[in-house]
Amino acid sequence: MPKCWKPFSKSDNPFKGQTYFVNPSYRTLLDSSIKSAKGKIKDTLKKMKNVPSAFWIDVKSKVYKESSNKGKIYKGHTDINTVEGILEEAAACDPPHLVVFMVYDLPNRDCWALASNGEICCHYGEDKGRTKCEMGSNGFYKEHVGAGCKDGLKEYQDTYIDPFVKVVKSFDGRVPIVLVIEPDSLPNMVTNMKDKRPEKYRGCNDETKASYMDGITNAVNKFSDTDASMYLDGGHGGWLGWANPEDDGAAKFAKLIGAMGIHTHLRGFATNVANYQPVGKAPCSELGECRGGSSQGKTSGCCADDPCKLADSWNWAHTELNYVDVLSDRSKKAMPGWDPKFIIDTGRNGNPEARKSCSNWCNPRDNGIGQVPMWNTGHSSVDAYYWLKTPGESDGCTEEVPGGKKCARFDEMCASDDSIGSKNGEPRAPEAGLWFDYQIKDLAKNADLGDEWWVKTYMAGLQCRAKDGGCADKMPQPSFSQLNTSYRHH
Repeated sequence: MPKCWKPFSKSDNPFKGQTYFVNPSYRTLLDSSIKSAKGKIKDTLKKMKNVPSAFWIDVKSKVYKESSNKGKIYKGHTDINTVEGILEEAAACDPPHLVVFMVYDLPNRDCWALASNGEICCHYGEDKGRTKCEMGSNGFYKEHVGAGCKDGLKEYQDTYIDPFVKVVKSFDGRVPIVLVIEPDSLPNMVTNMKDKRPEKYRGCNDETKASYMDGITNAVNKFSDTDASMYLDGGHGGWLGWANPEDDGAAKFAKLIGAMGIHTHLRGFATNVANYQPVGKAPCSELGECRGGSSQGKTSGCCADDPCKLADSWNWAHTELNYVDVLSDRSKKAMPGWDPKFIIDTGRNGNPEARKSCSNWCNPRDNGIGQVPMWNTGHSSVDAYYWLKTPGESDGCTEEVPGGKKCARFDEMCASDDSIGSKNGEPRAPEAGLWFDYQIKDLAKNADLGDEWWVKTYMAGLQCRAKDGGCADKMPQPSFSQLNTSYRHH
């Protein structure tokens, strides 16, 4: 047990005062790109080597070390790329380093995109290399009306969630852990169901909705028995930020969470996961102040930072700080007594004006690494800015992957005008989650790492010690003046 650290209450900001874990495998990937980088790009990549980011546990084989289960279903990953191995590494330090995991393996995962379909299915069919799930005539998950997802949910619980919970539980009192629950799942239930998109229906059917709601309810209830702090994925302002009376996406989402009855186990929400929305220089003094955009003569500073011109279309949340306020308001109304806190993903929003169309999410070019992780955000509801999407990991593959083979997981969104690989002379993109050397260099070229104090802190390196070199120095903390500096450049 650690001698230089004490567990904190779930009512506390889990990021405040902690030292953050940096996976050595990420340093290795960065080193592979640093070798061939030059100038400013090389300098930026070097600055990133000690910056923490979240770990995506997107297949069940990433839970246990192979040796723990004698290579049954848990094989194919080095120890440091598994939940068990990462937590052992973090626990070896004193004080132990905080670890952030993305819980991401629902049955019929990612019903609106082909690039990141998962390994667990409501119904199995022909293995087409992308997934073994049975697909309908539209190329997305086929629904068996009235059949439910009983088998898929049992597989999710027995072979993914239960082992995951067991490992996390074994580190109670030894390592601070944050869990972000199932990105891209429940926001799809608000905007991408058949009743919402009858002409552009893909794979977000009622059966998948039941899978997501039941699967997440079970996962949150199980993880609530551990010391981990949990945040549910809450989309982003460009997705659910339309909060107008005739179609209030944020309110619908909040009511959905309230109906699931899990909010009391959650610390709050994660927003902007794997996306590119600007944080914003400051929140507005009133909700929806900027809706109507420039045509309404809005001059408040909180109405700046709107590269997607969302306010013009009556969006209330053109920046993530404004989205936090909107979703917080709707959540408090739907779930009285609950005061959600937030993490904002800043891994790739350092140049938010780069995209031609803000609907393009797959490896868009000319975006940049954003604000390095920090907890002194200046907003009472925002626990941290953090790199939740690991910068450098592909969003999805081009029609052909590097090497010339056809990509089984190809999604047409990865051929958008904004996507790397759609222009002559650009390299092909690998499958989702694989290292994309060209992209990380593009992100570094356009980076805005933000707060210089935090950048220098990470560049200095984070101490570990123990075993038994005694207690390491704790991670430096911002001074009083820095704590009172809010909303620095984003």
